Amino acid sequence: MRCLKSFGERIAARDPNRQTAEIHIRIPLMNRFNALGTAEIFRVA
Repeated sequence: MRCLKSFGERIAARDPNRQTAEIHIRIPLMNRFNALGTAEIFRVA
């Protein structure tokens, strides 16, 4: 939940259906940012 709030302190939508849509948009964005920040490790030997 902390990561979800890092994109904004609160959910902007008031309608429950729109809140769900907003969260469904934020989660792929968080996953993409996490993938970009993860180091790639290659085995050498």
